[in-house]
Amino acid sequence: MKKIIKYFCLFALVILFSCKKSGVQNSLADVSNLGVGSYITLTKAGNKNLVYNNATSTASITVDKYGGDVDKIILYVVVGENSDPASWKKVKTVPFTGPGTVLSASSQEIVTALGIALSALNPGTTLSFYNQVITKDGRKFDISNTIGALEGNSNYNAVLRWKAVVICPFTGSMAGTYTVISDKNWRDWSAGDLVQVTDGPGANQVNLSQVWPNSAYGATVSPGLLIDVDPATGAATSKTGVAWGSYSGNPPFTASTGSGSSGYIFSCTGRIDLRIHIVATAPYGDQQFNELILQKQ
Repeated sequence: MKKIIKYFCLFALVILFSCKKSGVQNSLADVSNLGVGSYITLTKAGNKNLVYNNATSTASITVDKYGGDVDKIILYVVVGENSDPASWKKVKTVPFTGPGTVLSASSQEIVTALGIALSALNPGTTLSFYNQVITKDGRKFDISNTIGALEGNSNYNAVLRWKAVVICPFTGSMAGTYTVISDKNWRDWSAGDLVQVTDGPGANQVNLSQVWPNSAYGATVSPGLLIDVDPATGAATSKTGVAWGSYSGNPPFTASTGSGSSGYIFSCTGRIDLRIHIVATAPYGDQQFNELILQKQ
């Protein structure tokens, strides 16, 4: 089966990548008019986290190639994602040296390409890297001219683009006064309000029981709204099915955590940025994901 897939992939490359000009009315009728394209394959995922304000922190992947002979790979970057090559910023050109070729980008190389200060690459920022393959005969292949079916198909293992995120290791001590930046979904608070955040009770944990619920609308249900933080990255989650607030609505209801809550809590910048899944008792039901962004004073 593996051999069949390999031959199929090569045939797909021949047919779909590049057709040479010909006087033949249907150029696909003559195999000699077809060129073999090329793409790079992922052999090792590498590191996808860049430490905030650390110039030497590096994201990387290891690649091989499939198809025509590869001369070099041009690595581009954008903040967020954008498939338009006109938006890409060149990081570097990497000679292709065969299996084990490493594509890497340090934080300093990235901000130089983007034209921003190192400190402006904020925690939580997602970066997209786009790989442009240059063959030895000068042809270029990237997501703008390569068949989309390559992506997401494990048979090909193509890596036309990849991502990294700027992180900030969690050191604890998040207690203090915070300004509400956004509570646009749940609306216990308005932007600009001041709220209190406490630590714990567990290690690598933040207590938001003085934020949600707002005491004007309800009371805390023990143990309150607790957020667990990965100390290595600052990634935040919450346990599912934990009741944290009793609200005096009409009718009254209890709010609990649903599955899939996520976000970041960054000690280095005092930023809490969460998407919390809330489930309320009947008749209200699932309240979906609610944004809560706080900035330490």
